[in-house]
Amino acid sequence: CRKQAEKYYRSSFFFFWNAGLLELSLGKFRNVLLNQTNPVEAVIRNIASNVTVVIFQVHAQQNSNPSANSSGTGVDKGLISILRPQQSVCTWYLRSLDANQVLSTAISIPYMEKDPIPGGCNLEFDLEVDPNIYLDYTLVDIHIKFAPANLGYARGANPPACDSGTGQNSRWRLRYDVYQYFLPENNLSEMVLMSHIRKMSEVQSIKANGVKMLTLTTDDKTNVYFSSLPGQGVIYNVIVWDPLWNTSAAYIPVHTYACSFVDLVDNCSSLSKLSTKIFFTVLAVLGLFTCFFGHRFWKTDLFFMGFIITGFFSFVFITRVTGLGYDVRLILTAVAGIIGGLLLVASWWRFGSVLLCMLLIGLVLGFLFSSVVFFTPLGDYRVFRDDVVFWVTFSSIALMIPVLFVGCPRILNLLACGIIGSYSVVLAIACYIYTSLAYITLDLLRRILNDYFSRAYTNVPFQTNDFIILAVWIMLALSGVTVQLRRERSEVSFPPHPYLIWKREKERRSTNILDPSHHIRPLRERIHSKLLQIKEVFQKEQPAGERTPLLL
Repeated sequence: CRKQAEKYYRSSFFFFWNAGLLELSLGKFRNVLLNQTNPVEAVIRNIASNVTVVIFQVHAQQNSNPSANSSGTGVDKGLISILRPQQSVCTWYLRSLDANQVLSTAISIPYMEKDPIPGGCNLEFDLEVDPNIYLDYTLVDIHIKFAPANLGYARGANPPACDSGTGQNSRWRLRYDVYQYFLPENNLSEMVLMSHIRKMSEVQSIKANGVKMLTLTTDDKTNVYFSSLPGQGVIYNVIVWDPLWNTSAAYIPVHTYACSFVDLVDNCSSLSKLSTKIFFTVLAVLGLFTCFFGHRFWKTDLFFMGFIITGFFSFVFITRVTGLGYDVRLILTAVAGIIGGLLLVASWWRFGSVLLCMLLIGLVLGFLFSSVVFFTPLGDYRVFRDDVVFWVTFSSIALMIPVLFVGCPRILNLLACGIIGSYSVVLAIACYIYTSLAYITLDLLRRILNDYFSRAYTNVPFQTNDFIILAVWIMLALSGVTVQLRRERSEVSFPPHPYLIWKREKERRSTNILDPSHHIRPLRERIHSKLLQIKEVFQKEQPAGERTPLLL
């Protein structure tokens, strides 16, 4: 074990041998404080003779900056020790690269000769036998990859060849189950991470607590993509299963928050930008008004829907075509949304087409409904990895809404006002408190903007905060629809065409001389008269005395 530790020290934790002693028991976790100056000696004694492999792993929350001679960049690292005949003691030495003390938790897990060996056929990473999972993340997706496993073998025997064949007597029979586990929302505590990562370290606890996302065969590439959830802690692990012996072994679990703890701006504690908060807060105010009063204030309803349609497509276009910064793109999106909303109101005033307006409003509602459908586990089906299948299905579901309500446009508008207006409140809440409901539309936007996002699994947590905010969304939507139904049930379905009303009134005033409005002076004369009145206010008063001109 010491020879392997000396040879393969490259990770976020260095392995050494002197200073403090840490006594370990197989399968038992121990918390330990690591620092840069005092290495810790971890020892396991009295290892049973039927144990052939011991996997030792260490986990911490924050990643320190590795030095130039270190290749590790993660915080979840481990070594696998192949035991020799008669060996009953194993020792590892470790310390942190960080000058400050780092809270970590360590465990050693034993496996028998029929258990598969995680990372036993490594050809890509530094260690000869590498049970680690390597994780990279961006604001869009998370990428995990790991080395293929090998079949187990007895102490002192030679390991099975990795590429001797593809039959059932080779490593090609192995299967890999990828598991995901979400930490509590809005909780970045080290102790919370330490307690939950224990649930994802051993085979039985992984199956009991994690969610199996997919199964890979040896023919598949050993890398998987997930959607990124900045600020939300998530743990990944892989169980390799040998179907011949029905035995399993677990890799080293790896975790991420998809954000930085050390950055001064946009760190894990303050993810939303100020511009995002302002944009969605204003949108939520307008959406809340539309939720309860949108049908009565028809032009405001049209402006809100036009703002959403134009703003969404403008943001997509600006992002894909230009390299502008996020704040500039958001400002341009707001300007485009305002122009789009005003144009929709102007088109209604000029043409008065209820059918066209309701088609656009129905598409917005259908867009949200289709996004909700793919927000469910249905969206992770492998068939929807194909962009053609996905977009055809998505568009069909979105078009279904205006088609179903083509005969009752008022009901369609009331539903759109209540559901879409209340969802804008959810988006505003997501700027201040994490909620998975924001990813109903955000994941769709990611798929439009990123060509390779289709390969990512989009599973998200649904915890207490999400249930509360979902209840708020449902309550607002139902309240808004109910209030408007009761208020508008005795009113006409939609206001009459404003341009026709204006034109009819103009003709009536020009032909009916008995109408008092017929005798109203033209607008130009009225404006001129008002200006003269204002001018008289600033004129000096005439001196008292005779004001009648002298007659000659």
